Amino acid sequence: MSFIHVRGLRAGYGKSVVLRDIDLDIDEGESVAVVGKNGAGKSTLLLSFFGATTVSGGSIEVGGVALQKLPAYRAAMQGVTLSPQGRMILPHLTVGENLLLGAACRRKGPWTPEAVFKLFPVLRERRDKMGMELSGGQQQMLAVGRALLGNPRVLLLDEPSEGLSPVLVDELANIFNKIRAAGTGVLMVEQHLKLVRRVSQRFVVMAKGEIIDRGRTEDIDSEQHRAALAF
Repeated sequence: MSFIHVRGLRAGYGKSVVLRDIDLDIDEGESVAVVGKNGAGKSTLLLSFFGATTVSGGSIEVGGVALQKLPAYRAAMQGVTLSPQGRMILPHLTVGENLLLGAACRRKGPWTPEAVFKLFPVLRERRDKMGMELSGGQQQMLAVGRALLGNPRVLLLDEPSEGLSPVLVDELANIFNKIRAAGTGVLMVEQHLKLVRRVSQRFVVMAKGEIIDRGRTEDIDSEQHRAALAF
């Protein structure tokens, strides 16, 4: 079985249903992108791993453990962490303190503070600065580094390129490929197709809460997939 195994997922907020019959599998060390227009339900899919939605049907399994009836923190303990949309840097904590929050689940693995500083040297330089003193790109690095300190087997990324310049998006692409090369899988919600092409091996297209297309990223520019992306 795949490390992440989603079957027939139906979820939303309260009585409002956003996701319908979502099926998705992710293997360790694999990089998969979820693409689609705003409001398609992409972020809702990621939040469903952490108890932030109302799951009314189907299942989410991580490492063979069903998450939908467990406390939210169990996702991180099972090996899935999130770099959220908007980064959610805590303003009253330093860069170093924000990073250490990611290690709260105490999972063992290769991602130590030193490994994160090697991946993001600017965070070492600014470790004693307040988190909100960083630039947008540096805050994104901090959000990713914080998630890595949970030593995930699959890292979830929600719109990592949002608000960043093309130069910074290129830098992120290199970083995400290094993360995958180190053995950590990536599930990325993203609208920036240049980043998707550079980082992911497979993609799924979401529209109105459903997966309407999927394929290998090398084929994403085919006529069939372009039609789904425009939906």
